[in-house]
Amino acid sequence: MKRALDLGCGSAPQNPFSAEEVYGVDIREDAAARVVQADLAIEPIPFEDDFFDVVTAFDFIEHVPRILYAPGRRFPFVELMNEIWRVLKPGGAFLSYTPAFPAGPAWRDPTHVNIITEETFPLYFDDQRRMAAMYGFKGYFRIQSQKRHDNGVHLVTVMNKVVPAAATPAVEAPDFTAVAPPEG
Repeated sequence: MKRALDLGCGSAPQNPFSAEEVYGVDIREDAAARVVQADLAIEPIPFEDDFFDVVTAFDFIEHVPRILYAPGRRFPFVELMNEIWRVLKPGGAFLSYTPAFPAGPAWRDPTHVNIITEETFPLYFDDQRRMAAMYGFKGYFRIQSQKRHDNGVHLVTVMNKVVPAAATPAVEAPDFTAVAPPEG
């Protein structure tokens, strides 16, 4: 049986993969049945590991901050991507449908605090590069497809969860403290 989770779904989770069981998570408390209330910028996804075949996020990722400084320093977007990886079954798909730069809707709305570009997912979360590992990303995804939609306003990205044994090691950040300027 295929299970799907729609993040930031309001009272009506979407189901583009025709899953038999559909769940949702939303910040609002007036959510419907099978929609769990949680603030995913600060809380984990309230489901067990390897539970879903599909996780979707329609017009949601742009509302999750990349960094929070108080208290301390956290990376909510990276933490959410860890959570998505955690709740997906191996090989499961994550679909992000989000307004993306340079389209105006990506940055005009003051609640859009995470500006997504065509490089965001391939550069930071694809198992070939994984630059988000520098910020605590522990999972592995492989980009299945990425394309513009709605006359270029939305970026549609589909990634699959890859189990670590089949993934490429993360790119290590260089130790800039050991780099000396050239003599001369």
